[in-house]
Amino acid sequence: MEMLKYQMPILMSRVSLAGTRPGLIVVDEVNGFCTVGMGNLAPKKFDASIADMVTVSNWLACMFAANYYPIWAFRDEHDADIPEPPYPPHCIKRTGEELLVPELRWLNTCRFATVVGKRCINGFIGAISNESNTLVDWVNEHQLTHLVVVGICTDICDADLVCSLLSARNHQMMPSLKDIIVYVPGTATYNLTREDARAYGLPEYAAHPADITAYMGLYTMASRGAI
Repeated sequence: MEMLKYQMPILMSRVSLAGTRPGLIVVDEVNGFCTVGMGNLAPKKFDASIADMVTVSNWLACMFAANYYPIWAFRDEHDADIPEPPYPPHCIKRTGEELLVPELRWLNTCRFATVVGKRCINGFIGAISNESNTLVDWVNEHQLTHLVVVGICTDICDADLVCSLLSARNHQMMPSLKDIIVYVPGTATYNLTREDARAYGLPEYAAHPADITAYMGLYTMASRGAI
């Protein structure tokens, strides 16, 4: 990790949202990814980084709601007959895995929140409806200048969404949008060692060391222009 940080440094910044029109995006903080034992991709034991992410995300969402700022929450959800390789079945509709974690369930009835199910890794693609993109429409409707992103997984769903949003911003799809901010304490990814992969009957290349992959995700987003 020290060599990685030296060879691929990331500029971390403190950002003030004073005088801006910010929106919060919460990515996939659902039972199937965050609640112990709730499915194939849920943690198999308590994971402090995921628990901390949920706590921080809930605190941030409460602050946004208290200030009447809009919140967008993605829920990963899938039809049972449509697989998402290379991952095993997960967050299947009507299993409970696709529901927001209990700490964030209040967003379902919050008048400042929009909760949206998505059927793919990339939430920007998941927001496509007919010939429009509901996430783009939401940003434009509220004339948001800054987006703050939290959620799971840092290097997968978070990175795909943020990189797509940056491209869409540069393509002038959201004229008011200036910056996309990844709030690092509100992100997390899963940990799977080579030994655990073997123990679960998975190939070694399924290994996913959380510290390295999370850093790679942050580096990718920062290198594309995220704060």
